[in-house]
Amino acid sequence: ADFYLDATPEPCAKNYRMYSYVAEELPALIAAEFPADMARQAIFGHSMGGHGALTIALKNPQRFKSCSAFAPIAQPSTAGWSRPAFEKYLGKDEASWRSCDATSLIDDGYRFPEFLVDQGTSDGFLDDGLRPWLLEAACTKAGIPLKLRMQDGYDHSYLFISSFMDDHLRWHAERL
Repeated sequence: ADFYLDATPEPCAKNYRMYSYVAEELPALIAAEFPADMARQAIFGHSMGGHGALTIALKNPQRFKSCSAFAPIAQPSTAGWSRPAFEKYLGKDEASWRSCDATSLIDDGYRFPEFLVDQGTSDGFLDDGLRPWLLEAACTKAGIPLKLRMQDGYDHSYLFISSFMDDHLRWHAERL
């Protein structure tokens, strides 16, 4: 459970390097140990990991062919319950948070060909934390196609993810 970012202040900076792990170390390990076609990569995640997938794709559009997310936190730098985590991981300078916030990255000119996002309408985090309409507005303004599917009656659970996982796998397969 993290935002796939590299922490900057101590004591987190030494070991909390999730962006480096997901974007660099893990792909290098996969390339070294498995017969994977590294020219065809996709990324997706759930909640904080969904947000992390969006940021990694935006920062590495030449590498990833597709990106999707389940209930991503659209703008963690402004959500009340994620701001304390950003301060802990990135320090008090809120301007530095932009590089780890998907909607801010889009506002700052980062681009990706298209996104698929599924969000449950009964998610308890929807209004106060996830706020997919912020991602939708940023994508619309930037001309990034976003397929935002609001799924009636679903919450933030793994049942939600498992109910739509096949759709995401097909989305990625079509783009790979």
